[in-house]
Amino acid sequence: MPAAAAAPAPSPRSAPAEHPTPTAHFPLRAHTARAAHARTPFTLRDILLWCVLPVVLVLGLRLAVFGMYAIPSGSMENTIMPGDRVITTRLSPRPIALRRGDIVVFKDPANWLANEGAAHNSDRLIKRLIGLPGDTVECAGGGAPIVINGVPIDESAYLKPGVEPSHSAFSVTVPAGRLFVLGDNRANSADSRAHTNDGAQGLVPVGDVEGVAFMRYWPFNRMGWLSAHHNVFRDVPTRAPTG
Repeated sequence: MPAAAAAPAPSPRSAPAEHPTPTAHFPLRAHTARAAHARTPFTLRDILLWCVLPVVLVLGLRLAVFGMYAIPSGSMENTIMPGDRVITTRLSPRPIALRRGDIVVFKDPANWLANEGAAHNSDRLIKRLIGLPGDTVECAGGGAPIVINGVPIDESAYLKPGVEPSHSAFSVTVPAGRLFVLGDNRANSADSRAHTNDGAQGLVPVGDVEGVAFMRYWPFNRMGWLSAHHNVFRDVPTRAPTG
């Protein structure tokens, strides 16, 4: 019986070549990428985005939305003192309507500043808005309250302590396009009461209002919000202006 054929010996296989694993290069690549990124200088786009755009936005807000004013006199004591600096919103009178109690900054309508005792040169005044177009604002004087459209108002929340609402009597009906304003320091305020012979009964054109003050930002120890005290006028009825 023939002998079984011997099985062929397995041919020797060459040992597999040793190759570094792919992950061996990852740390080096990551480090190289970070280093390259760190060396990348600011592009023009970066400069515009991080340097120029914020400045443009701030300037735009300053010119279009906010105003900054120094207070020239003591007519608004103790709410605002001479030398205080305030921020106003330019969104009033448009698109936001003015309201009684707003602290308004406006252009000098008829040389009012000559009687204000201003501490420095200015062509702007700041007062509290008391009468809107259509309102009849009156006072009997001698400590009597201000009366608007037949409703007496309590102004103790903002009048300077010890100061009367008005020492003199007056009665004014505010026509369309005009405002009646008073200082919080009525004893030292050349406001609408003091200019009844200026050709416009001491009334301020709505178009001369540049904004409503809402914050005191200087000096630092007096920094804070300014209140319009709208609740003082909550019971006053609205009347349509005539003329």
